[in-house]
Amino acid sequence: MAKSEKGMTLVALVMMIFTSVFGFANGPVAFYLMGYGSIVFYVIAAILFFIPFALMMAEFGSTIKGENSGMYKWLEVSVGPRFAFIGTFMWFASYVVWMVSTSSKVWIPFTTAFAGSDQTQKLHMLGMNSTQVVGLLACVWMIIVTLVSIKGVKGIVKITSLGGIAVTSLNVVLIVISGIILVLNGGHLAQPFNHILHSPNPSYQSPIGLLGFAVFAIFAYGGLEAVGGMVDKTKNPEKTFPKGVVLSALIISVGYALGIFLWGVSTNWQDVLSGDSTNLGNISYVMMNNLGYVLGDAMGLGHGAAISMGNWFARYTGLGMFLAYSGAFFTLTYSPLKTLIMGTPKKLWPKKFTELNENGMPSFAMWVQCAIVVAIILIASFATPDPSAFYNILTLMANVSMTLPYLFLIYAFPKFKQKQGLDRPFEVYKSKSMTMIISVVVFLLVLGANVFTIFQPIIEGAGARDTLWMIAGPVGFTVVGIILYQNYVRRSKAE
Repeated sequence: MAKSEKGMTLVALVMMIFTSVFGFANGPVAFYLMGYGSIVFYVIAAILFFIPFALMMAEFGSTIKGENSGMYKWLEVSVGPRFAFIGTFMWFASYVVWMVSTSSKVWIPFTTAFAGSDQTQKLHMLGMNSTQVVGLLACVWMIIVTLVSIKGVKGIVKITSLGGIAVTSLNVVLIVISGIILVLNGGHLAQPFNHILHSPNPSYQSPIGLLGFAVFAIFAYGGLEAVGGMVDKTKNPEKTFPKGVVLSALIISVGYALGIFLWGVSTNWQDVLSGDSTNLGNISYVMMNNLGYVLGDAMGLGHGAAISMGNWFARYTGLGMFLAYSGAFFTLTYSPLKTLIMGTPKKLWPKKFTELNENGMPSFAMWVQCAIVVAIILIASFATPDPSAFYNILTLMANVSMTLPYLFLIYAFPKFKQKQGLDRPFEVYKSKSMTMIISVVVFLLVLGANVFTIFQPIIEGAGARDTLWMIAGPVGFTVVGIILYQNYVRRSKAE
């Protein structure tokens, strides 16, 4: 390992964690669902989830190293191969659900970049409604991305990294423009700051709704499993790493809190967000459009000029988000799949799945993955006629499926700590009782957030459809994982 890698400073570590975890779109989503109350949830999630979970991943990563180290190896060493495979398969499944969700949402920034506002709800073709047309476009997108990814994607990812820069710059735009609006409007907030835990969104005003929002707060700190590989690249890790995690949690939670508060400078919930056309798919573009409009209005521009300014703000956001989504999509089409196939025993898979093409891609497995994603998209889009319900279900499915694999890692952590004969160069949790208490608290937090999210629609009388969608993914993929593992055991015994 190069010296520069070994000697990552505190500042470099904090920057690395910040860029891996902080997401611009999490702010608008939080404001839309919970208003200013989401700040409290994001701070609590940082203290009870971000910090303890990141330090757990750091212990896993520093102790179980090697070329094939990762979630499967961590779980196999801690619990056993069956548990490891099902947990890792669930982690992979979360990316399949993410692809289902994002391939549909990607058309929102695409149309916004051209028109200045979300046009997907106006798409109709051959007697199909907008949700069904978007579903077909999502299938086309998935097929094209798979086709290109199989041939290697380095050039495309470089171009789409510009999207990452554009999205990062949106944070600066929000801070600067909100500050200007606040001054021009004499310190007046568009959304009154009262009753911190009272959500302006009717769906999140009950105790169950509040607890259901917790999964969004946990999801906002997603990507922490990648932190485990950074320990041995940090200078003086015993002291620097815990400091880096705590400092990152502080900066990220303050960043989210500031962003959510600043959205209230330009956005009045009832006036801007209560309409039927606003949903979890287009919320960022609606609020950025409104930010531009309010700036124009505060500057004394005419109504037409203010609308035009809002549209240009939305176009910039749409272009940046489309490029960023594209970059992530081209990478995530093959990366989790390749990690799953290469990081687990080869005999678990049919022979065709493990074969790599001339570009080092598991092309057959990628086409099977593509077919699964397309099938789920078609079922979801043709079973859900209402666009808002469609995007809300996709977002909740992605949130639940992306946070459930954390339960496997948290459950395995105390067992990992009890394992004898492991070289542990980095340890934060040194006492058995402290390990158990923190593991139980973090496990119950993640489990509770998911349970409340899944069953919120039934408890509040909205019907079982949303709940069934959120359960279908994890249960379906768990069953597939168990079948694959049982076949592997049967074949191994036969041999």
